[in-house]
Amino acid sequence: MEGRRNFIRKGLLGMAATTLAGIGTALPALEAVSVNHPQSTGDLKKIPGGLWSVMLTPFRDNLAIDNPALEKLTEFYIGTGANGLFANCASSEMYELSPEERLQIIRTTLKIAEGKVPVVASGTFTHSVNQNAEFIKQVHDTGVDAVVLISSIIARRDENDDKLKQKIEQLLKLTGNIPLGIYECPSPYKRLLSPELMKWLGESGRFVYHKDTSCDPDAIRLKIKAVEDTSLSFFNADTPTALSSLQDGGAGLSPIAANCHPELYVELIKMVNRRENSERLSWLNARLTVMDGTAGMMYPLLAKVFLQLRGLPIKPISRRRRAGGITKDAYLRMKALKDMFEDTMIQLKG
Repeated sequence: MEGRRNFIRKGLLGMAATTLAGIGTALPALEAVSVNHPQSTGDLKKIPGGLWSVMLTPFRDNLAIDNPALEKLTEFYIGTGANGLFANCASSEMYELSPEERLQIIRTTLKIAEGKVPVVASGTFTHSVNQNAEFIKQVHDTGVDAVVLISSIIARRDENDDKLKQKIEQLLKLTGNIPLGIYECPSPYKRLLSPELMKWLGESGRFVYHKDTSCDPDAIRLKIKAVEDTSLSFFNADTPTALSSLQDGGAGLSPIAANCHPELYVELIKMVNRRENSERLSWLNARLTVMDGTAGMMYPLLAKVFLQLRGLPIKPISRRRRAGGITKDAYLRMKALKDMFEDTMIQLKG
């Protein structure tokens, strides 16, 4: 457990994508993303940039968590180039899980990710500061590298930023030196953070991960500027603004479509890291933007269909959406998306 936290507290080793063996469709391999060693910003170390996959939760026919499938899925994320994992997030159907199940999927993820990539996980599910603090400690005790706060859970819709900041301050006092993150989860409502609040979070010395859902290049640029030279790293969830956020200095990406074709996001990040400004970069960005709309259909149910088409042992079962809603039209769209993904991979390799 303490070894995992050394990813942040004592620095990280550079990571390269491992080879995925025996899982999914074989495709031409792309060069691994080069990840810089984390930089020290006071007591914490910056987490590695790059692609941070937002993890799905596989279920059995009886809606129980499918642990073996989750293990294979974690191997898939790491093998296709993820630099970090966000477990127990919205993509994981965290609101449909019990507290015990949330801890279960985090532990399963950690078991597979140990020594390969860092893991963060959500830890706030109530408006009660004290209850949130207690669950943050439970999540931290699993061995994650940081516990993520949900901005729209901490403060109610009718509470202003001063109230949100006050509640975060209370959580900081109640959770010792636990490294934290914050996520602008669209559910139960979208609570966007101001650049001023982002700056305060970064300068607190406690935050290392931010998943942003602004979907606005101008707002994103201001937020990235606000947290520069702090421990807080900016990860964009939005594909249409992914390229511009990377070029503006964002640490990386955490988009839902990366559940379907993570390799393409890895390649986009790699091209930006080597400062490539070419027609190929624009072409890949345009493809990802178009593909994103299909990948997000009936999410996360159809994303599981897509992964099944790629050969993952994951059933198209969701507690949020029932499989009976998968129409022939939707299935054909996933097949077409897979064809486009494979064609894009071939063209990138060529």
